Amino acid sequence: MDLKKALIRLIEPAIPSGSEIENGKLIREAFLNYCDDVKCDNLGNIIGFKRGLSSDYKLMLAAHMDEIGLMVKHIDEEGFIRFAFVGGVDRRILPNQEVIIHGRKKVPGIIGNKPPHIQEPEERKKMVKAEDMFIDTGFPVQDVQKYITIGDFITFKRKPVELFNNCFSSNALDNRAGIAVMLYTLQQLTKLKHTVDVYTVATAQEEVGLRGAIVSSYGIYPDIGIAVDVCHGDMPDTPEYDTQKLGSGPVLALGPNIHSKLFERLKQIAEDHKIPYQLNPESSSTGTDAWAIQITKEGIPTALVSIPLRYMHTTVETLCLDDIKMSGRLISLFISSICNDFVEGLQCY
Repeated sequence: MDLKKALIRLIEPAIPSGSEIENGKLIREAFLNYCDDVKCDNLGNIIGFKRGLSSDYKLMLAAHMDEIGLMVKHIDEEGFIRFAFVGGVDRRILPNQEVIIHGRKKVPGIIGNKPPHIQEPEERKKMVKAEDMFIDTGFPVQDVQKYITIGDFITFKRKPVELFNNCFSSNALDNRAGIAVMLYTLQQLTKLKHTVDVYTVATAQEEVGLRGAIVSSYGIYPDIGIAVDVCHGDMPDTPEYDTQKLGSGPVLALGPNIHSKLFERLKQIAEDHKIPYQLNPESSSTGTDAWAIQITKEGIPTALVSIPLRYMHTTVETLCLDDIKMSGRLISLFISSICNDFVEGLQCY
């Protein structure tokens, strides 16, 4: 698998939270290359199924496909568009961004606000409020109303950049990187034997409340769940203990949200196969799909594997492609190592 090409392909569709049913087709097609069956549930989760040798037990991989975005809130009499947030948008990144409005047709626009030359002195000292920003499409109001309606989704324009040392930058890497890990895992499993049935779930609406993981883990009710997401990568002026290094391998979470035996098995496999790894202690909920999976029904033994990502929730999210490859290799080796005794042993600590 050419990971760079796969990732560029995965970030093509704009999938703000709530639009997964309409816009997840490309991810479904990617799953079909490796899975025995692929379906879409009522919430928009895309669920791939790869049959194991015995089918006695089920393992679920989950990575959310949705991204943060905006939504049309108001169109004024001059055709300028006011907007609301979809997910955890950082308002500091908004001024001067290029956006795409997904109306009756795709309409490009830019986010504008009053320039400093005509601001009052006190205004210049303050962060621009979201309500003081607007989207300018260049259209007169009658054309805006022709193509755009209240509630239309808005996404940030894709600007992928290839950097040195196998690094890659774009928006929506949170969490198409996780989808890429699942695809690489599936490809690796074609070379390995695995006993358990494997479900790969591109979850919906993670950015607005882990909703896809809640319903998919309830429907599948796996014996093991592994969430694949991003975590904060190393960057200047950020404490080393709050970040993970790009290019230094997958990040294994540990803490109350994580089953200790799954953590230990992943760690041991990484060491046995000389796969670099990093540790991320999480003292409470991880804020990822792992939380929703763990507390489904009577509880599901859960692990979390993360990709270090710089500048999260911006249009220049940055990762190292090597980390995707190493994560997929680790997870595939973990899956191939699972036997009935191991799964049964998860029922007691």
